Amino acid sequence: MKKVWSLVVTAVCLAAIVTRATAQHVPLNRGRDAAEQRHEDLSAEARTMRLWQGTAPGALGDGEEDRPTLTIYEAFEPKEPTPAVIVIPGGGYGWLATNHEGRQLANWLNAMGITAFVLRYRVGPKYHHPVELGDAQRAIRMVRARSKEFSVLPDKIGVLGFSAGGHLASTTETHFDAGNPSSADPIDRVSSRPDFAVLCYPVISFVTEYAHEGSWQNLLGKDASMELRQSLSSDKQVTKNTPPTFLWSSSTDTGVPPENSVAFYLALHKAGVPAELHIFEQAPHGVGLDLQDPAVGEWGILLRNWLRVRGILK
Repeated sequence: MKKVWSLVVTAVCLAAIVTRATAQHVPLNRGRDAAEQRHEDLSAEARTMRLWQGTAPGALGDGEEDRPTLTIYEAFEPKEPTPAVIVIPGGGYGWLATNHEGRQLANWLNAMGITAFVLRYRVGPKYHHPVELGDAQRAIRMVRARSKEFSVLPDKIGVLGFSAGGHLASTTETHFDAGNPSSADPIDRVSSRPDFAVLCYPVISFVTEYAHEGSWQNLLGKDASMELRQSLSSDKQVTKNTPPTFLWSSSTDTGVPPENSVAFYLALHKAGVPAELHIFEQAPHGVGLDLQDPAVGEWGILLRNWLRVRGILK
């Protein structure tokens, strides 16, 4: 009898554990209609859009990895159009750190009254340049062309990138065009130039001793010529038309050494482009916001101040 009772108790306990586990993982229907039915704030629902309807240019398949997207995170009840920031996660051009270098940054920007767009771009080794740049340029054009729909300011659209995403952001601010006025696609008619850029521990050089080998090999291929690597080394591409830029890194970053940020800052300074650089004493690579650290966690406050000085935020 005791043995039977023990089995019953065990079964009840297991059922309770399963019930608790199930209750902790309740799937919710996504979308603004579903949020409205739950009596929730509709602006909390992120919306994901393809950069191109149908097959993206240069696509090598029709899977998720072949469909670049933008996910919009709205600022809370903006009374007027807001600045916009396209967040570009890092990942060495081989994967995307879309949580701590994507979603978290978007929510943080929202709290400052900025509408954020997280870019999911195509990566190597399946995809190589210029596909990644094309995805980023398309994102800038889309936000600008649809600025009224998104309630953002078309002349205050910035890019914010981390690590390899910082390289992609720096590439957009050194490789841009005014758009093609004769294009049948209205998105392609507008400029791909960002109005400002924020580079967080960015990859910059592909040719120096501190170049991030994994990034350039994923982006360009292991057999890429020195000429191609030079053309994608952003410090060599700065002009007076490069937009104002905020940079930060740390002295102990061994993944992407701070020399990358310093080289880009010096190029900006030489070209007369407004720029601000912060090198923190200690922080590993890839920390994101890092609000737990009393030193490097202040980079967001420094950025907010810079955005206000630049007139991007009020």
